[in-house]
Amino acid sequence: MVLPEGFVLPPWYLLGPVLVILAGVLALLWALEPPVTDRTVLAFAPWMMFGSALHVLHRIEAYPERVEILFASPTVYLVTAIVAGLAWIIAIFLYAGGLQPSISRFVGISGTGFFAVFAMIALNSGWAQGTFEPFWPVIAVVVAGIATAVAWIALSLWFTDVAATTGATGTLVVFGHALDGVSTAIGYDVLGATEEVPLSRLILEAGEALPTEEYIGAGWLFVLVKIVLALFILGLFKEYVEDRPQQARTILALVAAVGLGPGTHNVLLFLVT
Repeated sequence: MVLPEGFVLPPWYLLGPVLVILAGVLALLWALEPPVTDRTVLAFAPWMMFGSALHVLHRIEAYPERVEILFASPTVYLVTAIVAGLAWIIAIFLYAGGLQPSISRFVGISGTGFFAVFAMIALNSGWAQGTFEPFWPVIAVVVAGIATAVAWIALSLWFTDVAATTGATGTLVVFGHALDGVSTAIGYDVLGATEEVPLSRLILEAGEALPTEEYIGAGWLFVLVKIVLALFILGLFKEYVEDRPQQARTILALVAAVGLGPGTHNVLLFLVT
């Protein structure tokens, strides 16, 4: 099995409009050619987390039955991209009209608002059902922050040019994958969660087969692989960021989302289940 468990596409009459709207949003953004800087990538971090909140609400069955499949994987990523893209377009026009001091500011504030609202809905659901457990999710965020700091310091010392070139975008990439790795490790070793992605499950099973599993669990190998892979990608993108910064940072933002999205999803899900 290659695809993650729970991977399901909605029927054509739902998927079709989603794809058409997404294509229209992308076409308009292509025509507008908004700048993509470190601030732009950071501004989209809340939107990456917003998509996770939408999916967690699907996991706890908070949506009406007719539309719930839109928030399953992978369609939830398309829905998130549409909403975030529309916010970006609105920000561009507000900035052009002199109503906002910068594009990234509106994108970041609106994304934070959307994430906060939907995350609170999920948290209130967990609180009402008596399943709200903050201890391990908080530990996951703290440990991921520490791991990111250590990895970034090491990168800055031994590959200073890579850290300087990728900047805040690179930091977000490392933190996103560190959060995914740490939260997955805690879920697997401590909370008894199962891993839905086949490749990730193979890495966890490899860690389980090592002699260290008895003492520190199996998840540490997954954390190490995620962080090393993130740093390796930043090294590969150094020249690309120098030559074509806008395109390179856009791709790195997607790389960050692949880590930050699942990591935030794990944290929220552990909070409410």
